[in-house]
Amino acid sequence: MLFNSIEFAIFLPLVFAVYWFVAPKSVFLQNLVILISSYFFYAWWDWKFLGLIIFSSSLDFYIGRTLSKTDKLSQRKLLLYISIVCNIALLGIFKYYNFFAENFSTAFRFFGYSIDPDRLNLILPLGISFYTFQTLSYTIDVYNKKIRPTNDILSFFCFVSFFPQLVAGPIERASSLLFQFTDKKTFNYQKAVDGSRQMLWGFFKKIVIADNCAYYVNIIFSESDQFSGSTLALGAILFAFQIYGDFSGYSDIAIGIAKLFGFEFKQNFAFPYFAKNSVEFWRRWHISLTSWFRDYVYIPLGGSKGGYKKTVRNVFVVFIISGFWHGANWTFIIWAIIHFLFYLTTIRYIKSRNATLEGNIIDKYPKLKKALNILFTFAVVTFAWIFFRAENVQHAFNYVSEMVTASFFSIPSFLFEERLQFVLFFVGFQMLIEWKGRFNNHALELFLIQEPKYFRYGFYYGLIMIIFLFGSQQQEFIYFQF
Repeated sequence: MLFNSIEFAIFLPLVFAVYWFVAPKSVFLQNLVILISSYFFYAWWDWKFLGLIIFSSSLDFYIGRTLSKTDKLSQRKLLLYISIVCNIALLGIFKYYNFFAENFSTAFRFFGYSIDPDRLNLILPLGISFYTFQTLSYTIDVYNKKIRPTNDILSFFCFVSFFPQLVAGPIERASSLLFQFTDKKTFNYQKAVDGSRQMLWGFFKKIVIADNCAYYVNIIFSESDQFSGSTLALGAILFAFQIYGDFSGYSDIAIGIAKLFGFEFKQNFAFPYFAKNSVEFWRRWHISLTSWFRDYVYIPLGGSKGGYKKTVRNVFVVFIISGFWHGANWTFIIWAIIHFLFYLTTIRYIKSRNATLEGNIIDKYPKLKKALNILFTFAVVTFAWIFFRAENVQHAFNYVSEMVTASFFSIPSFLFEERLQFVLFFVGFQMLIEWKGRFNNHALELFLIQEPKYFRYGFYYGLIMIIFLFGSQQQEFIYFQF
């Protein structure tokens, strides 16, 4: 069930009404409504994969409880390994089996041997990369005694399957979300209004920005050999705004929905295209995933404590795993390596000037230089997106080679089409609003809050009209495939 669908427009108000008007006095009933609604939401796509969520939830719930009953290190490690192996195995079979089987076969053919491993005709379960990491973080935190395991199985199942963030995040930790299910919720009007504003902005980014950009991106990438270098550059830029509008739009909608039900999710995007370097970009982009890799991969490997060479190794491992997390394709690995090299260059540049990696690290530079840093960072990120979007490695390199030609300086195709002009106008509008709200949790959190009510609500209704008037053909969210 898509957020931008008629079905969801019916589903959400019904769940909201039952949650607040039928089960307002019992935390058990509230959680039961959440769980049933979440399973229904997921089953709308394919009910057969509900078993995977239930299995993963049950496994880590009982492992967490068992960990609380023993202090013997060997037993605790065994339980942790069972959780890690089972969850990663499920993810590996559905997401990576065919990738490794094909590359295994290719490697043997290179040495003159013929081997043809069987392919599995599997459908990737929706959201498996997200809820797998969510349950794993619970087990690891319980093992490390950072949190106490819960005995409330209903709350735990809700934590794993809560429908706003079930299929594309944010990846919430048990320490911040699980224990929100143990307290009875009372309706908070101000929180609900703020959630509605955030949802509205998320729908604008998804329906107006991402889906309209997708129209041109699909044409340009599918027929890249037919277009000039300037058009290919335009396609890469449009994809940068498509994927940002699509994914951050989903996160805004998910966080806003959670607020309607009295829950708080952490910020998942902090206006990443305003980043001035790679380090800052990755502190602003998909924060729930990057912080997950930091806490459960980078720091356990030693972080930055073992000297420069070990730091480089640890950063490289994180980026490679991040590439694989996004998909079973070498294009994602190359995308990750590009970002690793840019990240490494940033670290070396900063350390050579005895600067700090904390905070907004280039804020002291003059305004012009800051703007140039933002544009350069965006250019590198956009270049990397070409590999992320390409069908395969050959397609990506062909796209780049065709882009970097004399035709790069020609006038792009489609530029004078009315639809593209509207798209570019709304992209500029989006960036302007987000620049105004860049220090807040979301763009509309305090936008026009001091203005008269009629002016503020006129802006909201204007956004709604734009969504209906300029919305493109309904598109799935990009990160559903991950």
